[in-house]
Amino acid sequence: MELIYGTYNPAKFESMKNIVKKLDIQLIPLSSLGQPLIASDETGHDPLSNAEEKAINYYKQLKRPIFSCDSGLYFRGVNQSEQPGVKIRRVNGKRLTDDEMIMHYSKLASSYGGDLFAYYKNAICLVIDNKTIVSYDGEDLCSEEFYIIDTPHKIMREGFPLDSLSVHIKSSQYYYDLKKPIENYMCVQEGFFNFFHRVLNNKLTNK
Repeated sequence: MELIYGTYNPAKFESMKNIVKKLDIQLIPLSSLGQPLIASDETGHDPLSNAEEKAINYYKQLKRPIFSCDSGLYFRGVNQSEQPGVKIRRVNGKRLTDDEMIMHYSKLASSYGGDLFAYYKNAICLVIDNKTIVSYDGEDLCSEEFYIIDTPHKIMREGFPLDSLSVHIKSSQYYYDLKKPIENYMCVQEGFFNFFHRVLNNKLTNK
């Protein structure tokens, strides 16, 4: 099954490609299509509504099966005005670069004593055709809780800048210093895998 992943972020594409590698899915990046597309405004107040907005918008332009994902970052004990939610990259109306994100969130962590309890809430929307739209934001797409701290790791992966500030709570180590890839600890790989597995099974059953 060919599926377009509605993202221009190469790190996110490679991560998802790794998740679905054992399924009968061929992922196609938007960047390979050679077609200019109108981006979504992403006006939703939660990850699911933004994922749906993006997937439906891209489907209307491409008329091919496509899915989009969205994430929200949430902190425990942080003033509501400083809660990023779905606007992880947008602060005071400005879209931040990777370096600016690290600077902003390290400063925020510093203002709360050096670390923040954080977790990601993720959502996905898959559009097969005009009548088949599957959305999901279950608990298995939420990351484990972790620290965002005020001192960045020396490693910074393009497209995932906040991984440089992310620390595993139980070990008090940067995720980059642990043996397994950070995605294994964030506990969302299985959730996305199971989502696509269900979709494929339903597709075969409904043939």
